Amino acid sequence: MSLSAATHLNFTGQAREALEFYRSVFGGQATIVTYGDFGMPAELPKAGKVVFGQVTAENGFTVMAYDVPGTTGPVIPAAPTTRRENGTTITEERFFLSVRGTTVDEVAPVWKGLAEGATVIEEFGPAQWAPAFGMLTDRFGVTWIVDVAAEYRG
Repeated sequence: MSLSAATHLNFTGQAREALEFYRSVFGGQATIVTYGDFGMPAELPKAGKVVFGQVTAENGFTVMAYDVPGTTGPVIPAAPTTRRENGTTITEERFFLSVRGTTVDEVAPVWKGLAEGATVIEEFGPAQWAPAFGMLTDRFGVTWIVDVAAEYRG
């Protein structure tokens, strides 16, 4: 038996655009199925929205996405958590997507592609723990970490 896990992103009308963008960054094939493809009458406004979408690339990258019925706006993020520490409220994101490669040359194009229209949180470059690391929130509101795997030397 074999298992795999894929990130599934929930959008509110931007799933097609996001999937096409991720395919342009990672390569591979995009599969996009609309509510209309599943039988919703074409004259309804949501018929062209994505009920099932996926990008799968030969390099192992897979992401899934759809447009949540009855919603509009940007990506629906997982609710951030908040906690109090020394009198300060700290907000933490619930998740990031991590793309890890074995060389800087392998992941640098991914960083460059994802950075298009993104908000950079940490610039891509050498880090104490890895030959390269960067963090950004893409134009769809999804936060990504792009880095190069390095052996932990505790």
